[in-house]
Amino acid sequence: MAITPADIQAQTFSEAKRGYDPAEVDVFLEQLASEVDAMLNKIVDLKTRLTATEQELAAAQAQAQVAVAAPAPAPAPVASPEYTATASQISAALIAAQQSADNIVAEARENADRIRNVARIITETYRRGHNVVAVLSAQGDTTDDLIAKAAEINPHASKREMDMLLATGEQISISLLAMAIERMGFPVISLLGWQAGFNTNAVYGAARIKNIKPNRLQAELAKRNIVVVAGFQGLNRYDDLTTLGRGGSDTSAVAIAAALNADKCQIFTDVEGVYTADPRKVRNTRKLDEITFDEMLELASLGAQVLNNRSVELAKKYNVELEVLSSLNPVPGTVVKEVVKDVEGMLIKGVAKDTDVAVITILNVPDEPGTSFKIFGLLAQKNINVDIILQSTGRDGKKDISFTCAEGEAELAMRVLKESAHFNDVSVDTTCAKVSIVGAGMQSHSGVASKMFEALSNNNINIKMISTSEIKISCIIDRADADKAVGAIHDMLFD
Repeated sequence: MAITPADIQAQTFSEAKRGYDPAEVDVFLEQLASEVDAMLNKIVDLKTRLTATEQELAAAQAQAQVAVAAPAPAPAPVASPEYTATASQISAALIAAQQSADNIVAEARENADRIRNVARIITETYRRGHNVVAVLSAQGDTTDDLIAKAAEINPHASKREMDMLLATGEQISISLLAMAIERMGFPVISLLGWQAGFNTNAVYGAARIKNIKPNRLQAELAKRNIVVVAGFQGLNRYDDLTTLGRGGSDTSAVAIAAALNADKCQIFTDVEGVYTADPRKVRNTRKLDEITFDEMLELASLGAQVLNNRSVELAKKYNVELEVLSSLNPVPGTVVKEVVKDVEGMLIKGVAKDTDVAVITILNVPDEPGTSFKIFGLLAQKNINVDIILQSTGRDGKKDISFTCAEGEAELAMRVLKESAHFNDVSVDTTCAKVSIVGAGMQSHSGVASKMFEALSNNNINIKMISTSEIKISCIIDRADADKAVGAIHDMLFD
């Protein structure tokens, strides 16, 4: 059944206790009406073009018939398949437009449900007598959608303007949530990052927090207001908006908890806690009741997407106890803290993968003092983070150096090495992934690395590079084998 803007605007919902929030739903419906109206206008345009195409086809066929009846040589026939193909494309576009409209309605209702659920969690905590500061990220794929829209306008937009754009995602989230809480009868106020006191450096797109001035937060809490803060953003010394990079909302939440000396910082996600591997891809995973800061920091740095590594680093620095919980299911989560009671005696706390990996190799590097400093000093100046480094023993006064970095930084790293460091024999491999195991218990137990390598060997997975520390072992392998490797290692260590 086709849906029209009028249908959306006229839509009503029955209310029940803790049911739909009319104000919140109205906002979504207005947005939906606008989107559907635009789609319907496009459909009208497509129908007009289809009619014109059909008329052109009829005229071409008539001309062809006249030409055949005339004694003069017939002109080359008009290729009707072109018109048929165009008509088919338009028909497909009409169907896609209607499907898109239906998807918009469904997505809006799902988002409304999520907002109401978050509002319920916050207000229940408030009812128990706690002061509550809620830090929000953008909804769903909002950030990715904004990046895509920017690319349509300017694929090479400056990072400053990108920050101005991306910061709007969190602003939408906090205003809608504040409306939902307001509708439920609770005192609430929403604040942008700079209003909450976030001061950052001037690195657009990946700013770091310099300090937080919590005066406004403290004043609102003193009024017994629920404070809803836009994560992921702050203000630099030029009064420009900045963003903290992916996962920045987690970092914002921990920073506020530290500034306010909060009892606990709860991180609500789409999973029920920290697992020994991604439960969506690996069978028989276990949810951890507790995990240390160091272990969680390693897992986050190595590709586990439950928590942002900067947030864990900040929590460890200021000893802010974290709890990872599900925003959908009210079940106990995972506590992240300095010291845990390892009752089960688990050697390994998790297996992680990171596919955002590039391996850069420099051949025939002069085997002399200062060379490594020259290479990695130049990379550091460009804010390129290097992970695993492998250096050959050297031969004929030369050596080879390989290192890993994020795939998105590989092009810049290559340019720095060739233009600034003046190395000619440099190559990059962007088909790699990193699989890792993490656990404080492995430092006092032998054979852990052997089991990891055995799992990879049994599945015919080649190891290109190896890195170890007291609590982790990482291997660089082919990206195509990453999921298989994680599953095999998990089965070997946990079954």
